Amino acid sequence: MFSFTVAALVFGVIFLAELPDKTALASLMLGTRYRASYVFAGVAAAFLVHVVLAIAAGSLLTLLPHRILQVIVGLAFLAGAAVLLFKKDDDEEEIAKPADQSFWKVSGAGFMLILVAEFGDLTQIMTANLAARYDDPVSVGIGATLGLWAVAGLGIVGGRTLMKYVPLALITKIAALVMLALAGFSLYEAVVG
Repeated sequence: MFSFTVAALVFGVIFLAELPDKTALASLMLGTRYRASYVFAGVAAAFLVHVVLAIAAGSLLTLLPHRILQVIVGLAFLAGAAVLLFKKDDDEEEIAKPADQSFWKVSGAGFMLILVAEFGDLTQIMTANLAARYDDPVSVGIGATLGLWAVAGLGIVGGRTLMKYVPLALITKIAALVMLALAGFSLYEAVVG
């Protein structure tokens, strides 16, 4: 059954965690060079593939005993928060230009870039953890997909404007704090529950 609360929570966590990611910057770069709708189609399809894979992995985790699952999820959130807090800023990666501006070339370039760059990425791991935590694959999948699509849309259309008003370091710290809170809650449930 769909839970708006779970979907909204997942959306917020994934949105904040993906904003400072290199793929948001890659979306911004592609969006400045090519037609935004073509770029978004490819990027959105790649993110959907990643969410489906993450939900499948998270669903497998739910087969573990509840306390063990809570410890694994809590530790994964702690690791995710540490990655966000201690990661170094990457240099901007150069994006290969498609030979022409056709829909298939541009969306294909966006799809391949995100598919490769996001495989095993923090937000994919977080999505698997959230799927295991809430045992609600539909709500988690919708929230994660919409969160990733929102970041891609912002990156493609309005990333530069957002970064003028909200420092990337602040966005990263907020995402890390949310993950720390989720880790604490999961570990608390493992001990008490």
